[in-house]
Amino acid sequence: MTWQTFVFIAVAGAAFGYSGYRFTLLYKMAKAHKAKAYRLDRIYERILTAIANVLGQKAVLRKKAAGIMHATIFWGFILISVGTLEQFLSTIYQPANFEFIGHSAYSALVFAQDIFTFAILLALSYASYRRYIIRPEGLGKSRDATIVICMTSSLMVAILLMNSFLILGEDPWFKDALPVSSVLAGVFSGLSLNADTSQILHGVFKWIHMLIVLGFAVYIPRSKHLHLVAAVPNTFFRSLDRAKGIKTINFEDEAVTQYGAAKITDLSWKDALDYYSCTECGRCQDLCPAYNTQKPLSPKALIMDLKDNLYRNKEKILAGKEDEITPIIDENVTEDVIWACTSCRACEIACPVFIEHTDKIFEIRKNLVMMESKFPAEVQSVFKNMETNATPWAFSSADRAQWADGLSIKTAAEDQNFDVLLWVGCAGAYDERNKKVMRAFASILKKAGVKFAILGTEEQCTGDSARRIGNEYLFQTLAKSNVETLNRYNVKKVVTACPHCFNTIKNEYGVFGGNYDVVHHSEFIAQLIAEGKIKPSKAVDETITFHDSCYMGRWNNVYQEPRDVLNSLPSARVVEMSQNHDQSMCCGAGGGRMWMEEKIGARINDKRTEQALATKAGVIASSCPFCLTMLGDGVKTKDMADKVRVMDIAELIDQSTS
Repeated sequence: MTWQTFVFIAVAGAAFGYSGYRFTLLYKMAKAHKAKAYRLDRIYERILTAIANVLGQKAVLRKKAAGIMHATIFWGFILISVGTLEQFLSTIYQPANFEFIGHSAYSALVFAQDIFTFAILLALSYASYRRYIIRPEGLGKSRDATIVICMTSSLMVAILLMNSFLILGEDPWFKDALPVSSVLAGVFSGLSLNADTSQILHGVFKWIHMLIVLGFAVYIPRSKHLHLVAAVPNTFFRSLDRAKGIKTINFEDEAVTQYGAAKITDLSWKDALDYYSCTECGRCQDLCPAYNTQKPLSPKALIMDLKDNLYRNKEKILAGKEDEITPIIDENVTEDVIWACTSCRACEIACPVFIEHTDKIFEIRKNLVMMESKFPAEVQSVFKNMETNATPWAFSSADRAQWADGLSIKTAAEDQNFDVLLWVGCAGAYDERNKKVMRAFASILKKAGVKFAILGTEEQCTGDSARRIGNEYLFQTLAKSNVETLNRYNVKKVVTACPHCFNTIKNEYGVFGGNYDVVHHSEFIAQLIAEGKIKPSKAVDETITFHDSCYMGRWNNVYQEPRDVLNSLPSARVVEMSQNHDQSMCCGAGGGRMWMEEKIGARINDKRTEQALATKAGVIASSCPFCLTMLGDGVKTKDMADKVRVMDIAELIDQSTS
């Protein structure tokens, strides 16, 4: 090994090692990692997820053109890295090579490397065209990206030229396995280069190849392409049950003095790993309903700003100067940014490296609400109503069962001989429009012969909005009270028409001792139809488009059942909006936004209504009381209320059955 080789490798290795050491320190210094967030369960599932999404590029390929481009570069680099390793070994010890694997295998290896080197150049050409000509908004401008494109392109050219001059200078036995390099060698043969000159040029481009690789080792850990290192563990440590992702505070633990995140160190080691994993691809921003209606929130910018905050406080974190760390709310991550989120999780579905944006927002909200009493003014009355009436509205809890007047529905207190507990929810109990939905669903249950009961005045708000706004204490108060009531009646199965109630009882009550079989009414109706207990028979001669609720779809992966329900309607024609299933646009009411004024930008529900109206459907179907309200308001705003009806799927089925 020449001393020059040793120096280059040593310098690059030291720079990479220092960056890695800094990287480790930064995320280990995150305060919340001391809580040892458990991410080592279900190892087999985690390994399969990592293989599918790292080696298989599954998540990346959801966006076809950009995904194929990225996957080509990724797979190509894996193959080329084998050749790069061989070049370094042969430089250190000349006889070293991988030909020991056999002529056939070695020929296949160098053939794949040669083809992928050229394929990467094509992929980089598309990447450049997309970044500098098409310029999608979410991608943004990035000096790092330009540098890496140039370095990678130079590396591919250097490899092809290195192999071309190897063919001209040494005529290796495997030259027929290098089709692209052989074509280039044929071009250069016209220059009448002798073997010695070709060998010198081979050596020059070999060194250029190796120096660029060493340059990558120095540069990447300090750039956005650190995701090459961080994305693998981030994928492995992803939350496997995202619906259970909100962290529960133990208010009985006197050692806990900080609720939520006031500083960057109040967030966890996984949050820090998220920052390093961000590819800045902009997919999250492209799908974010807040960003697309001119709100100050960009999920991509949020992650980058949090990473910048971490970097700014690096020395203070390393020195243990907690009191000097700057607040997480600053000129970039403003309160308006945090309150703009609808918790729809579109950003997380879009992210190819499984960054968990909403958890960070929830933690920051907890601090704003419980530590600093900072929240939108209109939320104050919502909290007060929940505390005094157990509902976000200023209605008496004594009126909670009035929606059922005349329906002969018994409460659990009146008759405990029931199979299903119908969880009505605040909207079903108090909102005039959603009372009709609840009455229609109760009618369906009766037609199907289901033995069900309600809690009546004993039911309270599940606390979904309180928790997502940041009032964890109020949420837990309501949750524990509801669990106590449900357990007192030995409830086994709960059905509800509200996705927010569904998600909360199903996924968040377990930690308080509430473990039930929770079913959404779309699932329950679909089951009743499949079992023949109800049969839609009256024609519904309408074109219907369905709006996916975020808390049924992206939070709980329920997409098909409501469509099955609609497709069972005789004569009905179901059409999809431009954004549907997991790409669906939020109605704007999630994350507690139902109770907040929308003062910045365009209204989210108006934009979603425009997508629905573009289908020319006569009925916009929903399976959520919040969505029903927001879309109903949107139709009125567009002066289309006399032409387009907004209906819950239960109403449509009830009308079609006898």
